[in-house]
Amino acid sequence: MIIRDLTTLEDCRAVAALEREIWGYADAEDVVPPPVLIVSIKRGGILLGAFDAAGVMQGFVYSIPSIKDGRPAQWSHMLGVVPAARDAGVGLRLKLAQRDRALALGVDLIEWTYDPLQALNAHLNFARLGVVVEEYEENIYGASSSPLHSGSPTDRFVAEWKLTAAHVERRIAAPGVGLIRDAAIVTAPLVNPSRAAGTWLAPGPADLDIDAPRALVEIPVGYSTMQIENPALALEWRMATRTIFQTYLARYRAVDFFLSRETGRGQYLLAGRP
Repeated sequence: MIIRDLTTLEDCRAVAALEREIWGYADAEDVVPPPVLIVSIKRGGILLGAFDAAGVMQGFVYSIPSIKDGRPAQWSHMLGVVPAARDAGVGLRLKLAQRDRALALGVDLIEWTYDPLQALNAHLNFARLGVVVEEYEENIYGASSSPLHSGSPTDRFVAEWKLTAAHVERRIAAPGVGLIRDAAIVTAPLVNPSRAAGTWLAPGPADLDIDAPRALVEIPVGYSTMQIENPALALEWRMATRTIFQTYLARYRAVDFFLSRETGRGQYLLAGRP
């Protein structure tokens, strides 16, 4: 893949077409239009595309200038990769290129939202990039016309990527090495043990009164498919984890994510706020 800056109106039209392809939007309102893309990148926005050997765009990342606590930052609105290229590390390469561009602009923070029930996204964000999460937004985008969002509100985590933080640089330098599960993590209480529900996992009763230095919150793998095949169960997971995260993020922040494809589970590691 070749990663390059997208700078022309034709580039922006290709991005809009890729938005529709990746998310399957039925409503034009959900697509960022080319005129908005082109003017934002002329004033500090970052728009990058990933192209295969034939010159076909396989993914893109887009962020706009923002302000956080009085300091300049970037708000990353979209990262999209076509299904055929998702196992090739394209998303990671796009994010690292976005980091390079932001640092060149003198910006050391990029934020974005993502669905906390998307285990593969969580793995990329925490294990490969080193984000932390302190904010949970309830139904931030409202109803979406994408079938990937069907059946449940668009609740989102706000990921903070502190580009020059030591733990971020360690994750980038050694992308295959996750946080060592020391005794404190291994013995951390699990807030919501899941239960089998046919081919899926269902949320179990949650303990909302844990008071420990660290805690674990479990989510299922394959949430997008669940939304399509079992929307009632997907909604149950949404509402159960909404309560959990809104309760615990008042005192904790999410600092890591452990993915187990074999068991179909993922676990967020929560740590007490400093």
